[in-house]
Order: sequence, then structure tokens, then C-alpha cells
Amino acid sequence: MESRPVVPFLETARLRLRDCVEADLERLLALDNDPGVKRYIDGGVVVPPEEFRAEALPRLLGRGFWAAEERITGRWLGWFELCPKNGADWRVVELGYRLHRAEWGRGYATEGARALVRKAFTELGTERVTANTMTVNTASRRVMEKAGLSWVRTYVEDWPQVIEGSAEGDVEYALTREEWRLAHPGRLP
Repeated sequence: MESRPVVPFLETARLRLRDCVEADLERLLALDNDPGVKRYIDGGVVVPPEEFRAEALPRLLGRGFWAAEERITGRWLGWFELCPKNGADWRVVELGYRLHRAEWGRGYATEGARALVRKAFTELGTERVTANTMTVNTASRRVMEKAGLSWVRTYVEDWPQVIEGSAEGDVEYALTREEWRLAHPGRLP
């Protein structure tokens, strides 16, 4: 059976975002099992392959998750999320990203996040983009801010694992369609 080419969801100057597919399994698993990448998610706990296939993979292959590749070389960088918070309703979406540590500090997260925010407001009918991270995850918070999102609140939840910095809680950031329109005159009707 001939496989069909994967059509990009979004392209930027340096990135191509496309659906995550089964062929990405080993790359997704390796990224998920990098303790540095998952430091602020679960403290870097290694996930057995069978657990990853059963729990994380279906979510990553589903609606709202895209593999990130370098546009020119096709090198796999990680993934981005722009996922509806309520089923198929794109009015409120969650923004997320997870990139290989070797790609940190190169502006890929900011470039992808900005492009997804723009697509959400100009093409998907989104009214609000949200994002969350640990309070101590200053690098991720900076990406959210560069993408136009603003701090909404700090909150504390009971998580299964206590990890370094969790006592300071998590933060929610958000950007509304109207706020984006005011910051980008002429881009929305």
C-alpha cells in the first residue's frame, strides 16, 4: 500500500508542523523520556514504551498535536500543541510545545507558538488561547510572553509527583482574539 504524503498544517520561515504519525513513535518516545525535557512536567520520570504507546501516543496522534520539523532539512525537532479545550470547539484552545534540548534557545518554540496563535485567530475561529506551565519554568513562560500571552493567575494543584519547584505552583497565561487584534491591526476583520 502506498503511503500518502503528510500535508503540513503550518509552515513558517524555519518550521513545518504536520500531523504526528505512527512513524514518529520512536522520536516521540525518546523526547518523552528525556529527563531534561520533562523536568517541569513529571520530574523527568522515564515512561516504559508500552505505557507510552497506550497513554501518550493516542493523544499525540489525535486532534491538535503536530510534529515539528526544520523546514529546509526535515530534521525532527519535537512537537507543538494547539488543542481545543472542549472537543471539536476551536473557540478556546491550549498552546503547548515540547522540543529536543539541542533545539532550545534557537527561537523555534517562539516561532512555532507565534504562528499557531496567528493561525488560531485568523483561520480557526479561536476566541482565546491558553497555556500553562510551572511557575519556575521561566524559559517556557518567556515563550508564552513572546507569543503575546499574558499571565492570568498562579495556582496550586495536587500532582501525582512532587517535583522541584512544584511548591511554587503553576501559572496560566492567555490571549484573547480582541487582544491579538489590537496588537496586530489589519489582520482581523
